[in-house]
Amino acid sequence: MILIILGGLFLALCLFAALHDVNSLTIPNWLNLTIAGLFVPAAVFSGLPVEILIGHVLAGLAAFVIGFALFAFRVFGGGDAKMIPAVMLWIGPSASLEFVFTMALVGGACALLIVLVRNTVPAAVVPGPIRAPFEEKAGVPYGVAIAAGAFVASASSPILSETLRAAGIIG
Repeated sequence: MILIILGGLFLALCLFAALHDVNSLTIPNWLNLTIAGLFVPAAVFSGLPVEILIGHVLAGLAAFVIGFALFAFRVFGGGDAKMIPAVMLWIGPSASLEFVFTMALVGGACALLIVLVRNTVPAAVVPGPIRAPFEEKAGVPYGVAIAAGAFVASASSPILSETLRAAGIIG
């Protein structure tokens, strides 16, 4: 039961991060720390072997190094560069390819949509809560892509698949 709650909280926080990013083009540090911090009790209650949990931590560390490099080269914002490793802790190495692939596809689709809207619709007519990405020279809310990757890859993640199974979402 506790694992279901923790997994549900993780997914809810990913959704909140995506919405916050669309609204303000930021993902707060407290949110990324909470996502990462919730992994600790989830790992304890998952009952998974230590080797698998170490794989999750190593995947998170690898994502941190890559995210830091992408931030240093101004490819990602700081919130995105911190959210990816926090999510990767939960996703683990077995679902990382699915996560990264989905994240790249959704991120590209978001960027394309933003460019199309910016070129055809004045930002002033876009509703306030979603206007930020459509302002001139604004960034892409990549939290949307990260959250989409988390949702798609969760069924392949050892910790999250147990959560989804226990909740009756997957068989």
